[in-house]
Amino acid sequence: MKESLYDILKGKFLISNDAFNNWRFILFCTLLAIFMIGSSHSAEQKVHEIAKLNDEVLELRTQFLDGRSNLMKLKMESTITRRMVTRGIKPSDVPPTKIVVKEKK
Repeated sequence: MKESLYDILKGKFLISNDAFNNWRFILFCTLLAIFMIGSSHSAEQKVHEIAKLNDEVLELRTQFLDGRSNLMKLKMESTITRRMVTRGIKPSDVPPTKIVVKEKK
């Protein structure tokens, strides 16, 4: 048991007669590790991009709500009346009347 542990530590399994199989396995494990690292890096980039896009969506939603509330304020009758007073236009005191046109036969 001690001898086999020393052989592994010295690297004799890499220069023995069946070393070709060991080298193939080591190469396979190395390529697999490189692929896993690349895949992990790609996934992490996507996570960062998704977080950035979520922040952008929240910012745009805030801008939309702010614009909509400003529009609601501008459309209010009191706001329109206040702005038109400076131009000399004011709401009518007389309510509108309905005009009915009858066709002659």
